[in-house]
Amino acid sequence: MKEINYQFRERLAIVHTKNRRDPAKKPTEHQIEFDSSWTITIPRDADTVLRNACRDLEDYFSESMGISVRVMFEDDAEGKQIVYAIDSSLPEHSYRLNVTDDRVVLCGHDSRFAAQAGYFIEDLMNLDEAPVLEKQETLRTSLFNPRMIHSGYGLDMFPEDYLRHVAHAGISSLLIFVTDVDMTPHGYQDFNDLCTRAAAWGLDVYAYSYLVNRRHPDDPDAEEFYENLYGRLFDRCPYFKGIIFVGESCEFPSKDRHTTGIIRPENRGPDGKPIVSGISPGWWPCTDYPQWLEMVKKIIYRRRPDADIVFWTYNWGKVWADFRQQLVQSLPKDITLQATFEMCTYLERGGTLHFTTDYTLFFEGPGMYFSTEAMFARERGLKLYSMTNTAGRTWDVGVVPYIPAPYQWIKRYEGMLEANEKFGLSGTMDSHHFGFTPSFISELAKWAFHSPKVDLDEVLHRIAARDFTAESADKVCEAYRAWSEGITHLISTKSDQNGPFRMGPAYPMILFENADIVISSPSYAHFGGNSIVEPNYKTRPAKLSDWTKFDIEIKSFCKVAEYYDRGWKMLEEILPTLPEKKRDAACRITNLGHFIANTARTTVNVKEFVKRKQRLLDTHGEERNRLIDEMLELCRREEANALDTIPLVEFDSALGFEPSMEYMSDRAHIEWKLRLLREMMEKELPSYYEK
Repeated sequence: MKEINYQFRERLAIVHTKNRRDPAKKPTEHQIEFDSSWTITIPRDADTVLRNACRDLEDYFSESMGISVRVMFEDDAEGKQIVYAIDSSLPEHSYRLNVTDDRVVLCGHDSRFAAQAGYFIEDLMNLDEAPVLEKQETLRTSLFNPRMIHSGYGLDMFPEDYLRHVAHAGISSLLIFVTDVDMTPHGYQDFNDLCTRAAAWGLDVYAYSYLVNRRHPDDPDAEEFYENLYGRLFDRCPYFKGIIFVGESCEFPSKDRHTTGIIRPENRGPDGKPIVSGISPGWWPCTDYPQWLEMVKKIIYRRRPDADIVFWTYNWGKVWADFRQQLVQSLPKDITLQATFEMCTYLERGGTLHFTTDYTLFFEGPGMYFSTEAMFARERGLKLYSMTNTAGRTWDVGVVPYIPAPYQWIKRYEGMLEANEKFGLSGTMDSHHFGFTPSFISELAKWAFHSPKVDLDEVLHRIAARDFTAESADKVCEAYRAWSEGITHLISTKSDQNGPFRMGPAYPMILFENADIVISSPSYAHFGGNSIVEPNYKTRPAKLSDWTKFDIEIKSFCKVAEYYDRGWKMLEEILPTLPEKKRDAACRITNLGHFIANTARTTVNVKEFVKRKQRLLDTHGEERNRLIDEMLELCRREEANALDTIPLVEFDSALGFEPSMEYMSDRAHIEWKLRLLREMMEKELPSYYEK
């Protein structure tokens, strides 16, 4: 059945999968079984978080397990009980699960973690596909707090059921772009209402600052200016847990000699070109950032002394380590440093070096930039967070809800856990504006980010058995291994991340006539049109050695397509054997792998086309005609690839969508690309033939 755009949001409104129960599964001698004789109990003075958790668990039993379990106050209950409780003597960010024959105690350090205990027993029952639990006494501790995400539902959009998904995933905090009090790039939003609704599900909210800093701290009116900026924000919106500052969004008119000293919005002439050439302050670890932070934090702390002020050094990851170290050593000790986990690292592929751009799973990390920043933070005694993408989405393929490469994700989790022990990594930004969509990848991350440690390969096998069948789980994991290997060949080049990777199979192939083509997008798209996509592929090579690297990239992307084709075809063979209730979700996983394979093919075809385009005007006679023949053949291949993608995006409207760009690879954009392609094939390219 075909979906219309945004219909994936209907699935996000379903928190508990209906009819998960397998009637054939019975409890073992080491398990208890829930039925309608049990009750869920809470204290009469329970807060909103606990009350919501109780109702959520009641809904879970009804929707997923087909049984009715009542909610009661603890002093009214008798018989078998699931008891929510709080014990502040437990370690912070922890809960204890105690399961006996007639009593299950879900006890958290606070109400948020008592709620998490309830979500955890849902996870366990889902894996067993039955309302059963092992008898046990277990203490579980969340290792990364906060875990922050932007919305995958829509940019800065957080409806109630989406908040429930976030809480169930073990994610603790939301990120919202802030351009002013109650203003986002999309317009008005009641920030206090969002904070209140989020808090009811145990979630915090961080402001991601887009506020424009037009004063240097030395300016005579600087404090007044920043009081009116950040003081007013926290006066009017006191519930924000903290604020994120990143170079490009928090730059100020620095006096550092390495920069222009002018913020980018004010360094533009009437023609749109820079007035002063050079490095903008947002892209350099300026020596006066500590001075700026001291002023801003003082203003914020007057309103909220416990505010988490996060300083993300993303924009100068490429800068020499000594400049970055000098900055970190001067930062205020009571702020948090954040560094991206995998970017800015050189990796060898095919005998040449390739530089990892943001944000990718091609390299599991940690990268050199993160490792040095983490070391500097430890020396300075700063709290350390990292941008890790572990909600499941990256720029490797920008218009898919998550990257289904679990074994590569597991490598990233292992690197993060090592950084937790070595450097004190304590918090994560799990997504940027591409957001979070619940998936088996986010489920795997939740298992990874708690102690005691579990065997993630075993957990993944159990997830595969649940989502497909026990009989097919080995083959499903084999397909997942193919996809995990495939992503390691997807070299994260800037040209491809700003091109076909970001847009998918709707990405056009441009010769000369449409060099200034603009991608259509709705007026409300934050990064609409060509803002973060270059539809006319930016050719990098300028010398022979660079073309050698270009060819290595092409071979590598061919391997991506090969591995993803292998994976989705293996899963496709399984689909007819599945019970009807599992088939739709399994089809979507299969479909996703197919889309990624087609994106890799688009990238290969575009790069092969560009190689010939670069030579076309410098050749003549038979050589030029041969090039045109080859380019036409590439166009025909890409035409077939694009046509093959249309049923994929019509089956799943989550494909082709990214919250900040909106739709970039839906049917309409693919058909736009096909029209351009056919016009070029029929008119423009043949016009260059020589007789």
